[in-house]
Amino acid sequence: MARADRRAQGLARVAVVVRAGAAPLWWLGVLAAGVGLLIPGLTGRRIGVMAGAALFVVAVAVVSYGRRRRYTTLGRVAARAGKHDVLQDRAVSVRNWRRGHRWWLLSAWLVALGCNFAVPVAGGLLLAGCGTGLALKAAWLGRRERDGDALLWVRVDWLAANGGRPAGKAVKAYRSTGIAAGDAAPGGARRRTTTLV
Repeated sequence: MARADRRAQGLARVAVVVRAGAAPLWWLGVLAAGVGLLIPGLTGRRIGVMAGAALFVVAVAVVSYGRRRRYTTLGRVAARAGKHDVLQDRAVSVRNWRRGHRWWLLSAWLVALGCNFAVPVAGGLLLAGCGTGLALKAAWLGRRERDGDALLWVRVDWLAANGGRPAGKAVKAYRSTGIAAGDAAPGGARRRTTTLV
């Protein structure tokens, strides 16, 4: 079993997978909340905005702090990636996550829009809070990667069928590389390259 695990594997950046949902959730949430400002709803805009603000804060806290112990444990025992392991491009990881979650994102956005008729703005701010929480979790992973001077990767075949869950039950261990490997910076953002003019 150990020998099979050392074979070349396709690896995706953990922080990239975490960060992949941040932008779509944020923008869909902002759009739904913006529509909610135009609808008085059953509770009225004032109560809706206050409830939405509370939901935003709760979502940010729950999403950004959720499963951090699992990420820390997997990162602490990460094995060094082999020279034949294939590092997945950032764009591929993001595309796989977004394609795998497209119907879930659409459903969540439609629910947030529907909520505007009862509690305006609240559903949209809840979605935006989830997106913000994912961005903060990715930033936290980026700080850990910088502190450890190593990027964390997860085997692609251990991810869920929709390209997510980088700390799910199927994930047995992470792999690590040097800080300059791949095309994504610590935290999963695009790596900024300096070019000479």
